[in-house]
Amino acid sequence: MKKIIIAGLVATFSLISSPSFSQEVPSNIEWTIPFGVGGGTDVWARFISPHLSKQLDTPTTFIIKNVPGGGSITGTNLFYQRARENGSNIIGISASTIFPLMLGDSRVRYSFDKWTPLMASPTGGVVYIQPEFNVTSAEDLHKIQDVVLPFAAQGPTQLELPVLIALDMLGLNVRAVFGMTSRGEGRLAFERGESKIDFQTTSAYINSVAGLVNDGKAIPLFSLGILDESGKTIRDPAFPDIPTFEEFYTLSKGEEPSGLQYEAYNKFMTAGFALQKAILIPSKAPESVKTKLLEALTKMVEDPDFKNDAMEQIGPYENILGELAGAHLEQAIAMTPELHSWVKDWLKSKYNVTIE
Repeated sequence: MKKIIIAGLVATFSLISSPSFSQEVPSNIEWTIPFGVGGGTDVWARFISPHLSKQLDTPTTFIIKNVPGGGSITGTNLFYQRARENGSNIIGISASTIFPLMLGDSRVRYSFDKWTPLMASPTGGVVYIQPEFNVTSAEDLHKIQDVVLPFAAQGPTQLELPVLIALDMLGLNVRAVFGMTSRGEGRLAFERGESKIDFQTTSAYINSVAGLVNDGKAIPLFSLGILDESGKTIRDPAFPDIPTFEEFYTLSKGEEPSGLQYEAYNKFMTAGFALQKAILIPSKAPESVKTKLLEALTKMVEDPDFKNDAMEQIGPYENILGELAGAHLEQAIAMTPELHSWVKDWLKSKYNVTIE
């Protein structure tokens, strides 16, 4: 499989530009969100846009354009084909935009070869279990090795994918029940006792699950962690007392995770959580515009007002800017033919899912 290169990662962000070719940031920037109004990516973009506008030297309005369909594939395809390259078009994507590309979904007509990442907003996630099993640590995992654990999920190729891979690596007998319309619906199934194991992203866990834990109605097992600048998984700052999957696996199995299955987990975790939301711009947009947007984003993430608001909206995570966002994205989507075949075979054998 051809390796996909993220275009213009270094050149784009050079702060040296020729004054004669300098171009102001457009007064109106159309921000394509390939999801419906009110979804997670839409809410994130509408939260970011006024903070970003505040940091630009020239008055700029970000016009959110929702183009839902195909789990974000429809709008992203259209942006890839039609986006203007004058700096007046950007796109906001999420995990469900990246996963189909990684899986080789035939509906995908886009790649990241002519886009440049400006910023990525990470999130975390926690896997938790019903207290009836009395599993409070990795050392207790043997208690449920033969227990069927229903898991209310959206779909095998959606955000739960790395979690499903992780649970399979742990040898748990998880019976995924697909068709949930949201992770919130899965949590409600857990609260009713229909689901025995569940996971939620950071904001949902803090707002809706931490109370269950405090009341003894849920027990956290592990977090997905976050990536440091070198791409290594470290403990999630939102959950410093919860072990990462890598720590949990090592304690349970007596060895560190490795092999193709762990590589698949790591890539989809990076794409789904370290890059949960991302802003991209056509790489052929004027260098001066890209530079000014990146400078504004850099000032934005240091602004106390943004930090205060972001703690509630995004969590205690550092937004990833410029080259580092591009490096993480390239790391995630670079699937070798061997790894790509393994993932497709695993989905087929485990969930009878064929990627076409």
